[in-house]
Amino acid sequence: MAGLSGTVKEEKRLRDVGMLILSLGIILIGAEAFTNSIEWLGKKLHLGAGAVGSLLAAVGTALPETIVPIIAFLGFGEGTEGADIGIGAILGAPFMLSTLAFFITGSAVLLFRRSNRPLKLEAEVVQRDLQFFLLVFTIAISASFLGKQQYKNIAAWLLISAYIIYVFLTLRSNRGVHKEEKLASLYVARNVDDPKISSIILQIFMALVAIVFGANGFVNAVQPLAVSLGIPVFVLSLVITPVATELPEKFNSVLWIFRGKDTLALGNLTGAMVFQSSVIPAIGIIMTSWKLDPLALWSALLSVGSAMIPLVSLRRKGAIHPTGLLMGGVFYLMFILTVLRY
Repeated sequence: MAGLSGTVKEEKRLRDVGMLILSLGIILIGAEAFTNSIEWLGKKLHLGAGAVGSLLAAVGTALPETIVPIIAFLGFGEGTEGADIGIGAILGAPFMLSTLAFFITGSAVLLFRRSNRPLKLEAEVVQRDLQFFLLVFTIAISASFLGKQQYKNIAAWLLISAYIIYVFLTLRSNRGVHKEEKLASLYVARNVDDPKISSIILQIFMALVAIVFGANGFVNAVQPLAVSLGIPVFVLSLVITPVATELPEKFNSVLWIFRGKDTLALGNLTGAMVFQSSVIPAIGIIMTSWKLDPLALWSALLSVGSAMIPLVSLRRKGAIHPTGLLMGGVFYLMFILTVLRY
């Protein structure tokens, strides 16, 4: 019986591994279709790479994981469990983007180009993203120290207002500067040189569905697999699962790095950081008491520290080197070591 039980467990583990690989493949296909369609949408709207990466791509790929905290808040009502899950998801997104995603992007540059030459960026775009991120994220974290809920609600509306201003500035500085370049054919309209906007929107929708489906499959596979390998559940919830929810942004950025479109690659991350540190925390502040525990505050501090490195590099040198992005991995490792001791 013990042997039979072990065989069943081994078969289930193999199935989980298979689902893990399949899910990653689905996410990759979805990310490929998304980057293709979002570039066409930017061309149709006459937007520059900065606006395409920081707004269209960033918000599009951020929407799936944005649903997680909202469902947690609504599903658990006034309970503290839902608030804890939702707040963790809210703070986990910008943390993963500013640390692990930066590290993966820097690694992709070194892997594909075999050089530590600066990324070919629209420096103004990325610098504005990082500055807005530090501003809104500081407001969001500071709101947890406010005593009365009415003061916290004011902070929430400040965050929403800041994001509106950010969108306006990004569109104003990027509209009409789209470079004429030969794009790969839209996948749902391969034989059309100038696809209709409806075809572009259809492909974006299909890509997002694939990304959500793949990410969900990844989480469902990685959880039992991690438990079967003896990884503690709390490590899984704080470290492993958030990695899966940010896979779309990471895949998109790696694909754009591979194609030499650095502004799209980094703007996809920094734009998502702004969105997920302003609009989403605003929802959390309004729907919960917004009290952050020491571990949450530590992750926020690490996020700020990691984001400061490329910002300082831009201000001093006007450029970002891939090795600078690799420092995000150091901040991510610091958090993991803290979690293991927590």
